Amino acid sequence: MDTSQLSRIETGKGFVAALDQSGGSTPGALGRYGIGPERYSSDAEMFDLIHAFRTRIITSSAFTGDRVLAAILFEQTMDRHIDDVGIPDYLWDYKQIVPFVKVDRGLAEAADGVRLMAPMDDLDDLLERATARHVFGTKMRSLVQSAHPAGIDAVLDQQFAAARRILDAGLMPIIEPEVDITAPDRAACEAMVTAGIIERLADLPSGTRVMLKLTIPTEPNLYQELIAHRSVLRVVALSGGYGRDEANRLLALNAGLIASFSRALTEGLRADMTDAEFDAALAASIGSIYTASLT
Repeated sequence: MDTSQLSRIETGKGFVAALDQSGGSTPGALGRYGIGPERYSSDAEMFDLIHAFRTRIITSSAFTGDRVLAAILFEQTMDRHIDDVGIPDYLWDYKQIVPFVKVDRGLAEAADGVRLMAPMDDLDDLLERATARHVFGTKMRSLVQSAHPAGIDAVLDQQFAAARRILDAGLMPIIEPEVDITAPDRAACEAMVTAGIIERLADLPSGTRVMLKLTIPTEPNLYQELIAHRSVLRVVALSGGYGRDEANRLLALNAGLIASFSRALTEGLRADMTDAEFDAALAASIGSIYTASLT
């Protein structure tokens, strides 16, 4: 594990940019950018278009390590290049932004009030490729939709089992048991997830640390014990479907919690913008998220 990248994540000011939309979420991301489904006729064309969008973000003068600590990449993005430089290397060498990669394969069908991660049969191969491409860490997402004890236990057990494999590969796992912001018993879900994480952190090998990506909590500062925990490198928050202004407002109520926004980060960016307009809009978005992450 790169010690300079580790130090940057641990002590740096800023937030984590989530640029990891996969096949299921890419059409929506392109649509919000102003590229409708009539513009592509295959998955390959669709992924080329989202790659061009991500490249525009990454190469923008607004997208630098001054305010962005890290970027989470889709697997295909990890494998691509900018100016003949692998994107993970481009992020670190040219931008001082730490590269992560999404490793989950989407969500399984709902059961017991949750959606587990779909099987990750090729995880070891993906971790090997990520290491070869100089990626620092990984991210994997589950979804909690109800305060069902057995379901939440299953989510956390699966997440921590995968995290151990990722740690063994020398990478930093971001554990993401997202709580649906529309869940009717959301506050109870968040409390149960928090307690379950604390319980499982105690079972990690001595000296081992993970990162956490969690829903902005209903009760401000719910995650203070997690943020201070010796086995947690950093706690970041997803926007969860909130617009950027509301996500920033809620995030700022939580000391020590920083953003890892996707949709909220790219809100307002359009394909038909000039480069100057695009850079200005991205700079405003990054600036607002950075400020909300400083509390």
